Amino acid sequence: MKLSGKIALITGGATGIGRATAELYASEGALVHIIDYNEAEGKAAVEAIARAGGQAKFYATDVRSEESVSRSVSQVAAESGKVDVAVVAAGVLKGAFKGIDELDEGDWDATIDTNLKGTFLTVKYVAPLLEKAGESVLLLIASGAGVRGASSSYAYAASKAGMHGMHYKMEQELTPKGVRLHVICPGGIATPLKLENVAQGAAASGQDPEAAQRNANLGEPIGVARILAFLASEEGSYVRGTIFTR
Repeated sequence: MKLSGKIALITGGATGIGRATAELYASEGALVHIIDYNEAEGKAAVEAIARAGGQAKFYATDVRSEESVSRSVSQVAAESGKVDVAVVAAGVLKGAFKGIDELDEGDWDATIDTNLKGTFLTVKYVAPLLEKAGESVLLLIASGAGVRGASSSYAYAASKAGMHGMHYKMEQELTPKGVRLHVICPGGIATPLKLENVAQGAAASGQDPEAAQRNANLGEPIGVARILAFLASEEGSYVRGTIFTR
């Protein structure tokens, strides 16, 4: 197994790419710590992993709150002592298909706080555990939106571009401490967030949202999870830089 004996921490691990990654990591032998706001789905993920013979723990966490992140990561530290691989996948998309003169400040704040501030807080508290592992991997889930393409939301584009920009400073600080860092930029993947976005786009243009979702031709979260498993393993140790996926 690629990740036998590894300790993994995944934010946003209750659904979407994070959920698929948690399940795959566990199947590859990792103990997975799932950090997510969605308590029902987080517990369901742990139960699914256990039924498949893997190991996982769930921590109800608001990544926008320093107190909440600090508390959960402290629990991970007490349980495992280190983190070999951290996947920062928690994210939201608010204010889709709104002109800049229509965008609500609350949608802007909610998106930036979850996607960008949440990344900052997670890495702030996880970095010491990654350093303790000696050789570790930090994987930030950004997006093609805001990095090399457009987005349906000003707030989402700004948050993902901010994550990508912030990683350069993280890389400068953490690489000498044994942390290999990648930004992953998925394209159209059938996550709850993306499917809702597709429906919103259809509704905004007067089309049938359900038909739009059926015909969206999106990739599956497991496809990205496989890339994340490769990067977390010794096999991925020669890879560097930003990675774009379907």
